[in-house]
Amino acid sequence: MKRTLFALLLIAAPAQARDPLGVFESWGAFRDTQPLRCYAIAEPARSSGGTWRPFASIAHWPGEGVRGQVHIRLSREVRSGARIILSIDDRRITLVGGGADAWAANPRADASIIAAIRSGRSMSIASVAATGGGFADTYRLKGAATAIDAAALGCARGR
Repeated sequence: MKRTLFALLLIAAPAQARDPLGVFESWGAFRDTQPLRCYAIAEPARSSGGTWRPFASIAHWPGEGVRGQVHIRLSREVRSGARIILSIDDRRITLVGGGADAWAANPRADASIIAAIRSGRSMSIASVAATGGGFADTYRLKGAATAIDAAALGCARGR
């Protein structure tokens, strides 16, 4: 799955390859040059624990024709077949995913999520852990719109 490849590249890149584009409240924007990609990213304000660092990101991959792709690394692995629900204020969106990763179902859903993030106050992602029991990761959205714009501009300049 193309989205899984993007997620692996995003987290596997050496930290020194990232150029910071800015930090806006709890969101940051970064640009990598090889391959060219830019993204806004945040860690949850509250998470259900887990063995890795969860994050929410919105990425642009100009070489792949990808703009505004939502990717969530959850704090826990999701039980097979469990629904993954993204809540932004009073709006609920079902995500697709597997393991500890979740995405919007398609580019149109990405755009809808980003629009909701821009006007929202908080976001949470909830599901059932592979080990049983529900969990949720909660994000503050203040600064998210600016970080998203900074990431988009960072890749627009690099074409």
